[in-house]
Amino acid sequence: MHIGLLQCDDLAPHLRDKHGNYPELYAELLRSVDPTLTFETWRAHDGELPDRIDGCDGWLISGSKAGIYEDLDWIPGLLQLIRRLWEARAPVVGICFGHQALAHAMGAEVGKSDRGWGVGVAFNEVLAHQSWMTPWQEGLDLIISHQDQVLTLPENSELLAENGFCPYFMIQYGTCFLSLQGHPEFSRTLSADLMAGKSGSMPDSRRRQGMASLTADTDERVMARWMVNFLRDAAGFV
Repeated sequence: MHIGLLQCDDLAPHLRDKHGNYPELYAELLRSVDPTLTFETWRAHDGELPDRIDGCDGWLISGSKAGIYEDLDWIPGLLQLIRRLWEARAPVVGICFGHQALAHAMGAEVGKSDRGWGVGVAFNEVLAHQSWMTPWQEGLDLIISHQDQVLTLPENSELLAENGFCPYFMIQYGTCFLSLQGHPEFSRTLSADLMAGKSGSMPDSRRRQGMASLTADTDERVMARWMVNFLRDAAGFV
């Protein structure tokens, strides 16, 4: 299966040097459950988008420090592409900013949360048992790093997971779009380094809570399996 990554940001240089950048992080995550996957990257935040949408079997939309509502030159093209992918019922998974981009493109409201920064580990309840959720579990605990959230549930969508901080954590649209607010591609050490870099922009109590939560077990391998299962099912792979 050939996956197209719509990369919407770069990690900061000191983080890239230590942890890698988004293309490496997603490839490592998803190949941990399916080594046969291949990847191709378009730097959407630099205005680079695919001319064709049938050149990949499925698509990922990455995180970003940008807000989908910001007046940035590259965002309208990304939103237009998302709508083309929806019209074609192409398989897509959106992560963090990608989660918000799908919701915004589908008519939902996205903005900064009045709860402030979400960092560390989010402990989610899974609300629906979909066929691609194998292995099945009722909880889904993932690393997060966000201020923006999906604020209204898009039409023609189903809420799959929630937590008290982020009510619309994971959403499915039909059989082809899936999105989640968490970062299954982030390690605990990357999360800790991100929080250290935000020490001046968030309350110290929030940073300490986030750091303490990193002692919990997380479900990135389960989410990786779910993502691959979803993309394969949506693409018609047996």
